[in-house]
Amino acid sequence: MKQITITTTFSVYESLKELNQEDSALMMQAIKARKNAYSPYSKFNVGATILLDNGEVVHGSNQENAAYPSGLCAERVAIFYAGANYPNAKVLKLFISASPSDRELEEPIPPCGACRQSIAEYEIKQEHDIEIFFMGGSEGKIYKSNSLKNLLPLLFDKKYL
Repeated sequence: MKQITITTTFSVYESLKELNQEDSALMMQAIKARKNAYSPYSKFNVGATILLDNGEVVHGSNQENAAYPSGLCAERVAIFYAGANYPNAKVLKLFISASPSDRELEEPIPPCGACRQSIAEYEIKQEHDIEIFFMGGSEGKIYKSNSLKNLLPLLFDKKYL
């Protein structure tokens, strides 16, 4: 038996003030999108903003359903909307803000596994890394990954099919 070691690297910003002006504005839009979440069951609100290479900005928020699997996370709402409406555009950056409705988390919240797999599909399809920024509520640290591969290093993709 042998072992492998997988290392991932993230940039950590102490607050929105450390981001450049464009990235800070896009994260603020994700925070705003979080307010449109429909989360009566989990009471966990997520907002996402995507910057496309054509300059378009797309937003998403989580949308729950009483039949739980029928709901959709903010990241997938945004990335599927971008794919459906701008099929030739590349996703450059994804910004995520997440927090329970009863308090503001300051700890960065990464995308769930299903969202990571969906983001991976777009990153592989477009043959271009997607920068992913994620934070808790509207205060606190922001983590930045230069690629989805940092969040899902052993990803499943079309090469296995």
